[in-house]
Amino acid sequence: MTPHEVLTLIKEKSIKYVDFKFQDFPGTWQHFTVPSHCLEAESFEDGFGFDGSSIRGWQAINESDMLILPDPTTAFVDPFREHSTLSLTCSILDPITLQPYTRDPRNVAKKCEEYIKSTGIADTVYFGPEAEFFVFDHVRFGQEANYGMYEIDSVEGIWNSDAECDGHNLGHRPRHKEGYFPVPPTDTLQDLRSEMVDVLISLGIDVEAHHHEVATAGQCEIDMRFGPLVRMADQLMIYKYVLKNVAARHGKTVTFMPKPMYGDNGSGMHVHSSLWKNGKPLFAGDKYAGLSPLALHYIGGILKHADALIAFCAPTTNSYKRLVPGYEAPVNLAYSQRNRSAAVRIPMYSPSPKAKRVEFRCPDPSCNPYFAFAAIAMAGIDGILNKTDPGDPLDKNLYDLPPEELAKVPKVPGSLAEAVTALEKDHQFLLQGDVFTQDVIDTWIEYKRTQEILPCNLRPTPYEFFLYYDC
Repeated sequence: MTPHEVLTLIKEKSIKYVDFKFQDFPGTWQHFTVPSHCLEAESFEDGFGFDGSSIRGWQAINESDMLILPDPTTAFVDPFREHSTLSLTCSILDPITLQPYTRDPRNVAKKCEEYIKSTGIADTVYFGPEAEFFVFDHVRFGQEANYGMYEIDSVEGIWNSDAECDGHNLGHRPRHKEGYFPVPPTDTLQDLRSEMVDVLISLGIDVEAHHHEVATAGQCEIDMRFGPLVRMADQLMIYKYVLKNVAARHGKTVTFMPKPMYGDNGSGMHVHSSLWKNGKPLFAGDKYAGLSPLALHYIGGILKHADALIAFCAPTTNSYKRLVPGYEAPVNLAYSQRNRSAAVRIPMYSPSPKAKRVEFRCPDPSCNPYFAFAAIAMAGIDGILNKTDPGDPLDKNLYDLPPEELAKVPKVPGSLAEAVTALEKDHQFLLQGDVFTQDVIDTWIEYKRTQEILPCNLRPTPYEFFLYYDC
C-alpha cells in the first residue's frame, strides 16, 4: 500500500485506531496506539515521537527522544482487537539527524539489502525460515532467593498417559521423539494450526504447510513461502503475533523458546536463503548438489563465520540446551545434500534452478530475525567476495562417525558465552557497508553478557539441588 491507500482503507473500514509496531533490540515486538485521525499523509514522512530509553538495549534516559516511521506497505487490519485497529510496522529514526537509528534491527536488515545490491553480486536475497514452536496448556515459572521452579503441561504430554481429563483418558499421546506427522486424535492441534494458517493467509502471508513436529507435548511447525529479507523478517514477527494470539483465544499458550522441555527435541528455525539477480536464481549450477561456484562460496562464508553468526542466530542461554548431540540439532559445522545432521544442508526436493537454496540449520526461533537474516546474508556475501572454499561435503550421518573422524569436524559453540566471545573476535564481515555498526555489535555483546549470561550463571537450578544438596 501507499500512504494514500492506507488512509483510504482507514476511511472505508471505519478504522478507529492505528497501532505502531516495532522491534526492540533483543527481538520482541513493541507497540503503541493512536486514534486513527492522528495518522495523516505527512505522518509517513514526519513519524511519531516516543521514549526510546524505555526500550531494551536502546537509548540512555538523557537522549530518550526517538521517532517511529510507519511503513505503509506493512499495513493490515488486526484480527484480534475488539476495536477496529490498523497495524503498521515501523522503522526508527534519530529525531535530531532524521537518519535511521543504528540499533533498530529493521534498519540493519534494510541496510543489508542495500549493501548486497551495491556489491553487484545480486539484487535480491530471499529467506525462508521454518520456525518451530510448542503449544502448551499451562506454564508456571519463577525464581527468588529461596526458590526456583518451572512447570509446563500439555494434554498431549506423554507424561499425562495415566492422567484423567474430565474423568477419562483416551490415551493418544505422542511419545518422546515420535510426534512427527501422527494423525488425530494423537495430533490434537490440527484445527488450532489450521485456524492460525487461516489468519496468516487473511493477512497476505503465503503459507505452504503445517504439521505436528517431533517432540511430544504440542510441538508444531507452520511453513511460510520464502520472501525478500526485510519482508520475511516482518512476516516472521506477524507469524509469532498471530500464533500466540490464536492460541490465547483457545486458552493455550505458544512459546518459541528453543528448549522448554527436558528429554525431547527443542525448537529450531532452519533458515533457507538464496541469491537472485534480474529475476534469475544464482545458486543453481553443475557443482556439488547442483550448486553454482557462487553458492559454494556462500556456504564457505557461513561456515567460516558460523561461531560468530550463532551469537545472533541462537542468541539465548537456552539455545544451547537445544544445540546438543542426539536431538537432531546440528552441532557439527559441515555441509551436505539432504543430510539433516549437517549445519548447512542443500535441499534436494526439486531439480528446478529456482528451488536451489542453502539451509542453515543452527538458528532457533528465539532470534531477532532482522539481525539473524542480515548476519547470515553478510557471512554468505563475504564468502562470495573472498571465494571462500567450504571444503569437502560430509555425506554421512555425523552422529555415527567414529570418534577420531568426528573430532576433525568443527563444532558450534557450546554456550552463549562462547558464541558472544566468537562474535567479539570475528565481526568485521558484519561491518561492511555499515550494515551492522560497531555500536550494534558492542551493545549486543554487552547486553547478552550483563542481562542474560551473568544472571543465569548466578542462579542455582533445581537439578543442581538433585546433584549437590547432599555433598
